[in-house]
Amino acid sequence: MRLALCLALLVSGAGLAQQEPAETEESHLRSVLAGASSGPEAFIKAIETHLAKYPNAPRRAEMERSLVQAAIETRDDERVVRYGELIIARGDADPDILSRVTYSLLSQPGAERAERALRYAKIYEEKLRALGRDKPAFRSEQAALKENVDRGLSRAYMFQARALGSLGRLDEAVKTAATGFDTYPTAESAREMALLYSRAGKDLDAAKWYANAFAVEDPRSTAAERAEDRRRMGESYLKAQGSSAGLGDLVLHAYDLMAARLEKHREEIRRVDPNYGVTDPINFTLSALQGDPLALSTLTGKVVVLDFWATWCTPCRVQYPIYEEVKQKFAGRKDVVFVSVNTDQEPEVVGPFLEKNGWDKTVYFEEGLSRVLRVDAIPTTVIMGRNGKVAAQMPGFDPGTFAETLSARIREALGE
Repeated sequence: MRLALCLALLVSGAGLAQQEPAETEESHLRSVLAGASSGPEAFIKAIETHLAKYPNAPRRAEMERSLVQAAIETRDDERVVRYGELIIARGDADPDILSRVTYSLLSQPGAERAERALRYAKIYEEKLRALGRDKPAFRSEQAALKENVDRGLSRAYMFQARALGSLGRLDEAVKTAATGFDTYPTAESAREMALLYSRAGKDLDAAKWYANAFAVEDPRSTAAERAEDRRRMGESYLKAQGSSAGLGDLVLHAYDLMAARLEKHREEIRRVDPNYGVTDPINFTLSALQGDPLALSTLTGKVVVLDFWATWCTPCRVQYPIYEEVKQKFAGRKDVVFVSVNTDQEPEVVGPFLEKNGWDKTVYFEEGLSRVLRVDAIPTTVIMGRNGKVAAQMPGFDPGTFAETLSARIREALGE
């Protein structure tokens, strides 16, 4: 998919619709790309042919980035390194390219490759830390960013540990791998610890870390990898202890340890986003435009009317006075609560919009609630019953019947 997009962009940039009598750099690019649709290997050959003839092509940087992607798809480590290092040297490498180049360097032995991998792994770490310093507006986005950065840092430390191990610096390698595992516990980082201890002749420690790799909750670890972790765990334990007695206890301890580590990580994420891992809408907490956040659980026992809207939504502007009309009908009731839920991606636009239009400023941000409730259209009204469960969901609205329909749905949720 990515390669197809790269090809389409390059073809578009080369202006295939034009007709030129004499060959130019662009006409040559069109010519070689015309036969490159059969797969990534053909694409690589076409672009390399073009760059050999036109080494100073204006779009060389873009082509080299496309070559890295094609090399990744064909598992061509040497081309990943060749073109990836050119991008790194220009200072244009994103974390994904740094990760790919480092991995490819470490796929083959050699001290010189390990030194380069170590250098790039540290740049990879720096790039990730820079990403982590960016603070998105919404807590849900902050939590997702922290999750991705922490997992990436764990991988960066794992690469550094592998490079250090290849360079014979085992003590440094073990400490670095442990830091990676503490940052984000993955099967990959636990496996690296096991390999390092095995290389150092510490078979019991290796068995413990293979057990951790086997036990950790990591969706990126394949069934084949887990089976191999289990096999190596048994071999290392037998080599260290002379029998398999006690191996079951080792595995159980690993499961307990991994569960505790992952829960610790989840708690750290929840401090950023209290909605992390929450799947029941009534347990969501919504941040407010002004004032304190709203925990929907505090509204249990009441009928809650959630109005999902956005500043860019023209129908929402038509709907607003009708909402106000319905709210007035239930103004004297304490068992009905109306909650205005904004879905804009830029929260800074909401306050000025409300001020300009004279709308009520008691507004909350959706913080991922629309995803859980599967709100696919704006505006959408969701009515939650006294038990905190969805009683009705109304995507869109008909101006002529909305007030009557919404009032009827609320009364049904009240049991009237």
